[in-house]
Amino acid sequence: MNAKNTAYQITGRRRSCITIDRQYGSGGREVGRILSQKLGIPFYDGELLLLAAERFGLNPGRLREKDETRSKSLLHDIAMFAGSLQNYGQMFEPYQMFEAVSETIRRLAMEGPAIFMGRCADTVLKEVCASLDIFIYASSMEERVSRIRATDHVPAKNTETYIRKKDQQRREYYKMFAEKEWGKMENYDICLNTSSFGYEGCADIIAAMADRAGSGRKKE
Repeated sequence: MNAKNTAYQITGRRRSCITIDRQYGSGGREVGRILSQKLGIPFYDGELLLLAAERFGLNPGRLREKDETRSKSLLHDIAMFAGSLQNYGQMFEPYQMFEAVSETIRRLAMEGPAIFMGRCADTVLKEVCASLDIFIYASSMEERVSRIRATDHVPAKNTETYIRKKDQQRREYYKMFAEKEWGKMENYDICLNTSSFGYEGCADIIAAMADRAGSGRKKE
């Protein structure tokens, strides 16, 4: 196997899934949607929560409330989720909530190529398949602020603070469950700047990588 091929394989396995982590307001979700259209494969983001809730009999609202956040009070979370995971027959603490979403990710990955947004999917899929792992960021805070004001309707004077808070929540969540540093380039195959390449440009780069890596593209 030559060096060029080695760069796109892990332990001899073709990469069948793509994971995308992202800074808040960087447009990572939009990149994922465009990529899904280009490759003709499913893109899973918020749907993961609904599928996990349905599969494990959870309250989707509660699951969404705690999505990609690390609560400062573990006891508070345990109290809130006590008894809600019927199949487990025990209190539903944050680690069990994470496992419910993780099991959903693994099950979907077994069904075929797909794109997964956030939720430590790169770590979750390690034992299931070799994935192409992407981190999306935006070097322009002004662009991030503009996007979040338009999509999340955050007051102008609080937007930058809100963005930094959301990034910190994702950083802590990733450290807690993936036990790695969120956004550190060594943890991903490539980090892409939407401020430089735009959403479409980032999707084009990932699609080209996916073709070489054997990821994704639906067979006709």
